[in-house]
Amino acid sequence: MSSSASPAAAAVARKHRPWYTVLYIQVLIAIGIAIVLGHYFPKTGVAMKPLGDAFIALIRMMIAPVIFCTVVHGIGSMSDLTKVGRVGVKTLLYFESVSTIALAIGLLVGRTVQPGAGFNIDPATLDPKAVANYVTAAKQEGIIPHLMGIIPDSFFGALARGDLLQVLLVSILSGIVVRAAPIGAFGAMAFTVGAYGVGSLINLLQLIGTFYLTSALFVLVVLGTIAYLAGFSILRFIGYIKDELLIVLGTSSSETVLPHMIQKMERLGASKSVVGLVIPTGYSFNLDGTNIYMTLATLFLAQATNTPLTLGQELSILLIAMITSKGASGVTGAGFVTLAATLAIVPDIPIQSIAIILGIDKFMSECRALTNLIGNGVATVVISRWEGELDAKALHETMAHPIAVGEELEAQPI
Repeated sequence: MSSSASPAAAAVARKHRPWYTVLYIQVLIAIGIAIVLGHYFPKTGVAMKPLGDAFIALIRMMIAPVIFCTVVHGIGSMSDLTKVGRVGVKTLLYFESVSTIALAIGLLVGRTVQPGAGFNIDPATLDPKAVANYVTAAKQEGIIPHLMGIIPDSFFGALARGDLLQVLLVSILSGIVVRAAPIGAFGAMAFTVGAYGVGSLINLLQLIGTFYLTSALFVLVVLGTIAYLAGFSILRFIGYIKDELLIVLGTSSSETVLPHMIQKMERLGASKSVVGLVIPTGYSFNLDGTNIYMTLATLFLAQATNTPLTLGQELSILLIAMITSKGASGVTGAGFVTLAATLAIVPDIPIQSIAIILGIDKFMSECRALTNLIGNGVATVVISRWEGELDAKALHETMAHPIAVGEELEAQPI
């Protein structure tokens, strides 16, 4: 028996598997059913929200131990402490450089396209309580009403309390949590369509379209150029993580695929030590999609409320956003909270104006999370190559024969 199966062998084995057992197909089907349900039966769609919340809660419960073990293993894999500092400096330098580009692009697009021009909204007519309630709820999102009290607040919380049902759940989920992705995607998408509907987006489609187009260009042009210089294709990379992207699309949270991104980046040829530092750090310091959203949405609100901004004020917004964006994590809704924090520091733009985009933030959140995920993946490969610890052969072979979620066992040692 061979010690491991190659990506090519795994790809051949996949051809004999029924199409409906592939996770990304299951996620696509779940999203499609959710959209239909939310559109034709909106009340039922809204009632599906606990499924999405529960899945995100399950993933979030696993995040702390995963990050702890990953960072410890990453540092332990390094030969000396000077390497830890060297990789850390390179990582932060890369993150800050690309994040600044993302913020600048959002600012430039907002100035050029002016998606908020012509709205002529009087901030005094907006309800500040709606924003306050939303922000408070988003900040407290970590305290989601767990279904039937089964889902613990944290991984170690279940062990500390000794609740046998919770311990059993944690034990099972440690191995199969990603398989619940279709259910989570279904619940989240059904709620979104049921609560807001497609028609409610008509007046704000320009902002949504501008943001999605800007993010797509950022991924293809900026990250694409970085990937090219690092020796790989951004399109092939996107194809390689398509499963994770679909899960993020359904849940609007890049946290839901953090454990699996770590595995995929290692399989792609990045060293474990670099992956162990870059991926967890990127969830706080490398949020390209959130950065684009921050500056673009800020200018949109200024234009919508006819608030004039000088070039100096716009540059100040960019600098402020560089700091406040570091508080946004991969959790859905965090970008909206961070935007509110930015507006609180910028007195020129009335903070109650954020209510204008309250209804569409869920749709913006998906794009933020997708862009963030791709950016963190690219950063991991680039920094690993920069450190001289990227297996180029594994990189190209794995991208040519990607392994889907749930098929890892076929490539494990026998």
